[in-house]
Amino acid sequence: MLKLAIAVTFLAMLISLAAGAGFMLKDGSRSRRTLTSLTFRVILAVLLMALLLYGFTQGILT
Repeated sequence: MLKLAIAVTFLAMLISLAAGAGFMLKDGSRSRRTLTSLTFRVILAVLLMALLLYGFTQGILT
């Protein structure tokens, strides 16, 4: 279950990265969608690190 959560979080980070790049190319500097995408990606990165830390400390991921 934990490995699935890690995989889904990583996939969501990749989707957010692609969306941010698309927003940056399409909108230019007039939109805040790129900033929102970056904020979401940072939150996902923190979640991913927390899941990995939990998995390693509990011995689930060895």
